[in-house]
Amino acid sequence: MEYQKLCESDWRFMTVIWDSEPVSSTELVKLCQAKLGWKKSTTYTMLKKMIEKGLAKNENTMVTSAVSRDSVRKNESELFMDQTFSGSLPGFLAAFLGNRTISAEEADVLIRLIEEHKTEAP
Repeated sequence: MEYQKLCESDWRFMTVIWDSEPVSSTELVKLCQAKLGWKKSTTYTMLKKMIEKGLAKNENTMVTSAVSRDSVRKNESELFMDQTFSGSLPGFLAAFLGNRTISAEEADVLIRLIEEHKTEAP
């Protein structure tokens, strides 16, 4: 199944599931009321939508995620990079940093990440 972008309400709903799973559908309704201000019908509509997208499961009234939060973050990041920066990581970083400065510690972390993910030239 091709990845489908999440809107903000999708992400917020999935966060409730990730933070609480496994969670009964009854408890999910209560959590969404408390955390998102949603009515029961809204919660069940969103649950159906997330199940159709392949992101959540509801088996015997127990709701769990079908994909990890990290997997969704990865997909969302890749989609954003492709759509906004034509897949260019340097373009993204230049836009993200703008006129900001970063600490030496942050720079060291970024350098380490780059080294860990760098491929060798052919």
